[in-house]
Amino acid sequence: MLLFKKKFLPAIRRGEKTQTIRLWRWRMMRAGQRSYIPGIGYIHIERVEQIELERLTDEDALPDGFATAAALREELTTIYGDKIEAGYKTFRVVFRVMEDAV
Repeated sequence: MLLFKKKFLPAIRRGEKTQTIRLWRWRMMRAGQRSYIPGIGYIHIERVEQIELERLTDEDALPDGFATAAALREELTTIYGDKIEAGYKTFRVVFRVMEDAV
């Protein structure tokens, strides 16, 4: 299951938010698996890749629903500040909402 703040759900429904950046100790999801977003339904995980938070570009931020990499990093620091400081790994999870999700 992937949990999102309510403010992101409309963008996911519209297909504007198709990825999420997560901080985990290790990879928690794999490409090809199905997961669930409460309020959305089932999603298909297209890709999961380890990335470096500092190397995110504005282009990387767009499918996450942010105009700039700086805005995305600011949100991630708010959500995951303690995990960033603890050295958790950063993963990009690319997904699509399944047609029978709703």
